[in-house]
Amino acid sequence: MIFKTRLALGYGFPVLLYSLLGSAAAQGIYTCVDDKGRRLTSDRPIPECMDRAQKELNPSGTVRRVLVPPPAAKDLAAAEEKEKADAETRRQQTEEKRRDRALMTRYPDRASHDKQRSVALELVNDVIKTATKRTQELAAQLKAIGTELDSYKNSPGKVPPAIKRRLDETDANMATQKRLLADQEAEKKRINERFDTEVAKLQPQWGVAQAPVSPGPASSAAKP
Repeated sequence: MIFKTRLALGYGFPVLLYSLLGSAAAQGIYTCVDDKGRRLTSDRPIPECMDRAQKELNPSGTVRRVLVPPPAAKDLAAAEEKEKADAETRRQQTEEKRRDRALMTRYPDRASHDKQRSVALELVNDVIKTATKRTQELAAQLKAIGTELDSYKNSPGKVPPAIKRRLDETDANMATQKRLLADQEAEKKRINERFDTEVAKLQPQWGVAQAPVSPGPASSAAKP
């Protein structure tokens, strides 16, 4: 009985030992430096280093692989937002180039651009001219109503309702025409700003398009 026990111990223990060593060798050894500067080692991934890279070593001490922590959720969100912003910037740049090409096609030279500016301003000036004339007419009507009201200075309570209605209507019409004039002046400013911006974009391209073509090298005259 004792012999059998010794035999079991003598031959079973090395087998068990080799089995454990083989399992450790298969798993590898993990090592890292935590946030406190401590060197940690384990036979499995180290929880204290889940936020940083840790190395898995072979039994010989060489690096089998490096475990890189997955990016945090906020980092992923930031990366996605940056990608969206970059994509939007690229889209805007592409769209701007498309508009610039269309602008150059529409206005191949400065003369065509100046002509279109004049047409746009002329339309606004026509509205301003009409509104100005109407304002002058309303001013004359207000002056006439004022003359009528002068006769009621001493008895303002006796002003006829018809005169009051005409005064209110004329005042309202005058206010409308003044707003219209202000809007048209703002429109003229907007038109000039738009065309000025376009000139700044088109001027370099006009210069290239209108630049004289340099003649090629002169061919040598044929000898008789």
